[in-house]
Amino acid sequence: MEANPKNVFTIKVEDGKPGKDGQLAVGPVFRSVLAKDGFPQLEADMKTSWDVFRVAAGKYPDNRMLGWRPFKDGVPGPYLWKSYKEIYDEVLQAGSALQQLGVKPGSRVGIYGANCPQWIVAMEACNGYSLICVPLYDTLGAGAVDYIIDHAEIDVVFIQDKKIKEVLSPNCKSAKRLKALVAFTSATSEQIKEADNIGMKMYAWNDFLKVGKDNPCQPCPPQASDLCTIMYTSGTSGQPKGVMLTHESHAMYVKGVNLFMDQFDDKMTTDDVFLSFLPLAHILDRMIEEYFFHKGASIGYYHGDLNALRDDIVELKPTLLVGVPRVYERIYEGILKAISELRPLRRVIFNALYNRKLASMKAGYSHKTASPFADMLAFRKVKARLGGRLRLLISGGAPLSNEIEEFMRVTTCAYFIQGYGLTETLGPSTVCYIDDMALVGSAGVPATYTEIRLEEVPEMGYDPLGVPSRGEVCIRGKSLFTGYYKSPELTNEAIFDGWFHTGDIGEMTPDGILKIIDRKKNIFKLSQGEYVAVEYLEKVYGFPPLVEDIWVYGDSFRSSLVAVVNPHEENTMKWAESNGYKGSFAEICKLEGLKEYILKELTAVAQKNKLRGFEYIKGIVLDPVPFDIERDLVTATMKKKRKNMLNYYQSEIDAVYKKLEAQKNAARAK
Repeated sequence: MEANPKNVFTIKVEDGKPGKDGQLAVGPVFRSVLAKDGFPQLEADMKTSWDVFRVAAGKYPDNRMLGWRPFKDGVPGPYLWKSYKEIYDEVLQAGSALQQLGVKPGSRVGIYGANCPQWIVAMEACNGYSLICVPLYDTLGAGAVDYIIDHAEIDVVFIQDKKIKEVLSPNCKSAKRLKALVAFTSATSEQIKEADNIGMKMYAWNDFLKVGKDNPCQPCPPQASDLCTIMYTSGTSGQPKGVMLTHESHAMYVKGVNLFMDQFDDKMTTDDVFLSFLPLAHILDRMIEEYFFHKGASIGYYHGDLNALRDDIVELKPTLLVGVPRVYERIYEGILKAISELRPLRRVIFNALYNRKLASMKAGYSHKTASPFADMLAFRKVKARLGGRLRLLISGGAPLSNEIEEFMRVTTCAYFIQGYGLTETLGPSTVCYIDDMALVGSAGVPATYTEIRLEEVPEMGYDPLGVPSRGEVCIRGKSLFTGYYKSPELTNEAIFDGWFHTGDIGEMTPDGILKIIDRKKNIFKLSQGEYVAVEYLEKVYGFPPLVEDIWVYGDSFRSSLVAVVNPHEENTMKWAESNGYKGSFAEICKLEGLKEYILKELTAVAQKNKLRGFEYIKGIVLDPVPFDIERDLVTATMKKKRKNMLNYYQSEIDAVYKKLEAQKNAARAK
């Protein structure tokens, strides 16, 4: 994977255009150099998601495909594996059993549960028999599941055992339309009776496969233009949206990644191993897995506890890790904690080696050649903490801080890149190149089958023809959704003039490198008429050591901003100890002294970043419990549900504003 940092990664295919006659200004259109002569064509035997798996199963029948950790006495054991041939046979059995249920091509089939081999068998059975796979979020409650089953008109659901009760709950009214539930392992006799009472069949996994084995049916392969999956996005407001993705778009994504990876000397091979822990119901993990299928490589699933993910890493020894920023923040914090416990001299040596290697990488050396001495002396221990075999780490879902990205690039002895994408774009639309430090802090450059431009957002002052070029990120290309299921109005709002309008605000360099800086929809106007870009402020205000997470709030009836802060537990307890306070973390978070200290820290950050006066936070609420899915405060991808947050914290927010108003009145009285 040696890359020349002076490589040109993009070509400009259209110039920017100023706005006129009511049309908004647009920036130049950029495309990957891998598609400089047009988007590459698909091979005849690789036009669908089914082709990707079918061809791999024929080419690599005995390779390890899917691994899992069975539990014994409540403890996960070593990984067990099934080969490509074994999974292919199960897929044919599951697909044949679906035919026996009368599930016709084009019907929708749901999958509800955590990542496991059964999930993939169900997905590939849909692919092979021209059925439409509809993932149900493992992290969503019965309300959203009920909505999706009804909205997508699902006929059968493959389901994790512990989720069965949610579908059989009286709250899941749409369950009555289901022909069958197929448990990932087994169901209780009581659940079988409950299902029978509402006219639904309930199958244990092995029983269902036996139905297919006894009644084999040949696959009914899909066409490239057929719908492959309807992937519902959790959304930050309203009901989930069903993103329609075709088989061709899946195949193009896999080919695009393959072309991208083939540029580098250090290739992905059948020996590579991917640790899957991001939900398969999300596009990023699913598409990485499809690429691994294409390569005949192996995928091991985490055992279900994200807090014990390191145990899976040590056991599996993966070569590829894909995570959201919070995953890498935890790794970073863990390494820093280990460094802080070193003797002073060893800390000095570590920091000196770190700075030396970072300087060499910035000078153009690859991570392998920048400082082998530093790798041997210090960073091999970091590599060992991550299983010892990692070659590539990918971060997606949200921007990662420059500091952490640099740290991971230097210390992991592996390649580290970021990307940017959405469900609507089948995951990464842009990707960074390995060993190119000029791309640190960016989302990278257009992916193989993608074209990108920026569009003017006048109400936020973003101009794609200005310096720097800024505006709404717009995407077109082959790896793109066809629309929102049963929602032509939403589709027309998102796709017009041939471009998908993402709602994200980007900054583009003259050579087509993208950086995500804001969100179009997450702006509001204060009472004095000033617009506030809240996501940008949350990034800025997230830097103080005592701030784990922050939600910034304001509205058009107020002139100032307030915030709810999740304090960082370890750093907060250190602050308490140094200031003579005792008590639990929850008790410390009730202290006015802590609130005053954090507010001062936020003010210092605002001053340092030269924020405007109305962007300063004037009052805060402290919540020791992180913003979570259980309270419906964030989506499954940890994006803030701002309306729900306001409802949840309304009384505390009102109290803060009341206190600020009283302080203002007291100041006037003086």
